[in-house]
Amino acid sequence: MTYLYLLIAIISEVIATSSLKASAGFTKIYPSIVVVTGYCISFILLSLVLKTMPMGVAYAVWASLGIVFVAVSGYLFFDQKLDIYAIVGMFMIIGGVLVMNVVSKSTSH
Repeated sequence: MTYLYLLIAIISEVIATSSLKASAGFTKIYPSIVVVTGYCISFILLSLVLKTMPMGVAYAVWASLGIVFVAVSGYLFFDQKLDIYAIVGMFMIIGGVLVMNVVSKSTSH
């Protein structure tokens, strides 16, 4: 259940962050409501995840997948370009989190 909460928290955060652009500086009401709601859901679920998962692991997964998903969202919905260096960098971020979760003994959970 912990990883499900974490996944939903990440998705909520990505939706909220993507909606920030659409809110035009909080001048458009519906995207602004999505921003506030998404961040609230995200932080509530992240706080529940932290009851059973080490903070460093939870935040590393949350932040890294959030970076990748927001970049993909920008590409898909806002016509923002991703060059090869951005793509390689995102794979490196994910690789670092995988190493931390799979190999490292400092992040037991």
